[in-house]
Amino acid sequence: MVGGLYRNLKYNLDFFRNNSAINDNVLSTSHETGVKKVVSSLSTCIFPNKTTYPIDETMIHNGPPHSSNFGYSHAKRMIDVLNQGYHTQHGCNFTSVIPTNVYGAFDNYNLEDGHVLPGLIHKVYMAKKEGTPLTVWGTGKPLRQFIYSHDLARLMIWVMRDYNEISPIILSVGEEEEVSIKEAAMAVVEAMDFKGEVIFDTTRADGQIKKTASNAKLRRYLPDFKFTPMKEAIKESCDWFVANYDTCRK
Repeated sequence: MVGGLYRNLKYNLDFFRNNSAINDNVLSTSHETGVKKVVSSLSTCIFPNKTTYPIDETMIHNGPPHSSNFGYSHAKRMIDVLNQGYHTQHGCNFTSVIPTNVYGAFDNYNLEDGHVLPGLIHKVYMAKKEGTPLTVWGTGKPLRQFIYSHDLARLMIWVMRDYNEISPIILSVGEEEEVSIKEAAMAVVEAMDFKGEVIFDTTRADGQIKKTASNAKLRRYLPDFKFTPMKEAIKESCDWFVANYDTCRK
């Protein structure tokens, strides 16, 4: 069970209970049936709200997460606890990855439930189609690192084949590629050639201001990995959404 900021704010208990049940069912069944390796996906929202930056893999359990998504965050943290437990007690090779904000083809473009970039892509599409201003929720100031789904897929294959630690690994572009929500929105505006007015609705919550993550551990393993440039990846994502508007998740 996953969703954007506003869905998390509304359903924190459901996010905790449903994801905790999923975690336990998947890993217990994997153990019982002799699955050789499991790679679970966590999220950068699991890190403590009050922390030093950049965050890294050793800091997951150092304090409470941001209150906006505490249910989802605590459930995802428990995957790391389960992985360590299954390894210690049963020798299982269960590990996890921590991607930053993912975007790309086949995403969930629902305006209420989707994550930042797919939501922005859908909003820009509708504003352009209807000739209305684009309204972005929040101030646009929060900072995020985005990873293109094609890049994440390549890294997930590497993790499955070659990453043998039980402890999680952050899969992300570098700290220097962190951008504001406003910059992300304007990149979508450019990619979709939107010429209308852009409004930031400051009555809406911003969520966590920053979640800057270090990819130093990833770079020790894969120093030469090349990420797709963000403008190129956003353009590909926007083109896919337009071409598949009638059938995509929205």
